[in-house]
Amino acid sequence: MRLGVLFSGGKDSTLALHKAAEKEEVACLITLRSKNPESYMFHTPNIDITTLQAQALKLPLLVKETEGKKEAELDDLEKALVEAAKRFQIEGIVTGAVESVYQAERVQRICSRLDLWCFNPLWKKNQKDLLEELLQRRFCTVISGVFAYPLDETWLGKEIDAQIIERLVRLQQEYGISPSGEGGEIETTVLDAPLFRWKIKIENSTFKARGNAGVYRIQQARLVPK
Repeated sequence: MRLGVLFSGGKDSTLALHKAAEKEEVACLITLRSKNPESYMFHTPNIDITTLQAQALKLPLLVKETEGKKEAELDDLEKALVEAAKRFQIEGIVTGAVESVYQAERVQRICSRLDLWCFNPLWKKNQKDLLEELLQRRFCTVISGVFAYPLDETWLGKEIDAQIIERLVRLQQEYGISPSGEGGEIETTVLDAPLFRWKIKIENSTFKARGNAGVYRIQQARLVPK
């Protein structure tokens, strides 16, 4: 089956892509670039890096802009899926949904209308196990946004490793945060993964933070040999 991956460039959509590619044919990536940093549906930090990631994966990338208005952004998603189905003959969609019923239900509803299969390979996966699978698969993933107490700017740009996972799990026990960011606590950007032909090297970056919210922005990056 030919599939399109809803791709934000973060850990969940990239891991979902890898799992889908083990069983089906991934025909394209689909990215919604939201102008609203607080979009209910779409990841926003470093969303422009999906262009480099698609090159690293050697997969075509379909990009659509959206104002990111609640519910209205679903119309933009549906238009993107219609175009992807036409251009790449996809028969289904892959998402990185793990716990978000809000997102999963809305994508499923659109897929049902368009007669597309909706595949959620990470659905209800234990979040600590998910983070550890990233390490087992040798993903290089950095934290590109933090949005919850007690997270702060010191987390921005950190690579997810065993120590970071241990700290996130401890914060889950102490403060009830979701260690993989299912409540929007963290956002991530993947710089390397097994299906990447090249890895992404960050040349220049900045961060902007206030209190327990902040974003790590990749200003300049390039592909380099692995």
